[in-house]
Amino acid sequence: MVTGFVDHVLASDGTTRTVMWTAVSDVKSNLFYIIGRDLTDQERIEESLRQTQKMEAVGQLTGGLAHDFNNLLTGVMGNLELLQHRVAKGRIDDLDRLVLAAQGAGRRAASLTQRLLAFSRRQTLDPKPTDINRLIAGLEDLLRRTIGPENTLEIVGAGGLWTANINAGQLENPILNLCINVRDAMPEGGRITIETANKWLDDRSGRERDLLPGQYLSICVTDTGCGMDEHTIERAFEPFFTTKPIGQGTGLDLSMIYGFARQSGGQVRIYSEVGIGTTLCIYLPRYSGDASNKSGEHEAALPDSCSGTVLIVDDEATIRDLGRIDIHRSQIMAAAR
Repeated sequence: MVTGFVDHVLASDGTTRTVMWTAVSDVKSNLFYIIGRDLTDQERIEESLRQTQKMEAVGQLTGGLAHDFNNLLTGVMGNLELLQHRVAKGRIDDLDRLVLAAQGAGRRAASLTQRLLAFSRRQTLDPKPTDINRLIAGLEDLLRRTIGPENTLEIVGAGGLWTANINAGQLENPILNLCINVRDAMPEGGRITIETANKWLDDRSGRERDLLPGQYLSICVTDTGCGMDEHTIERAFEPFFTTKPIGQGTGLDLSMIYGFARQSGGQVRIYSEVGIGTTLCIYLPRYSGDASNKSGEHEAALPDSCSGTVLIVDDEATIRDLGRIDIHRSQIMAAAR
């Protein structure tokens, strides 16, 4: 029997139809019975559903982005307006507090942008051969303080773990944020296990994880929390999707992990049962080489002062003006792009 063969057929009205063919042999007569099933309408409905889901995701992304940025811009503009008002009246006391508050809101906006870039896989990576076991061990004290004494942390590092070629700093933040999410999923306390392992993925296991067959290392974080249902798992990596109350989460942590893993050539998978717990596994490709423990040894020293011509190119006028103010003793040329 042959089944699942899909072909495109030109109909009598000139339209193209999608047909799935099934061929069944008759052992008594040595004949084949061939049945064609028209999938055109089904494909049209599925494509319409995918487009609807895509627009819902875009709407959720833009809505969450607009909300968060409006809050941050209110913090920046509000503090700057208060600063301007006080300076105009000659009140120069407590100005540092307003400046620091505006800078803090600006930094949070920059962090939000980085998370969005991570999700879209457009963040700037500086990959280096990294010992994942050593990286996690270096985070252990911080993780224990973060999850609190009511939660137990266990780290199980695989012996002979392969090296990964990644940006170490952009893996540390996802692990920390993931442990924070796990802590919030266990309000009564529980156990968090971080486990690393080497993985050989064949064709079947690669397809299950949407990865090419080959050698990978995994970082799995398991908790004994409330777990996720199927609907939550399906939407877990959508930006700004969160099950936390308003004001207690941005909904960007898991999408940032997903973007980092995909940009690094890996994948993320969630395995969960309601009432039992959740395991999130990050799969990263094996790097054939030794981990580098050196950093910054060959960086060139910058001179204390210099002179010359500086060309500032940016499409935002305020950024060009900031450059003019910040750079001294040089001939400055500013240009929009």
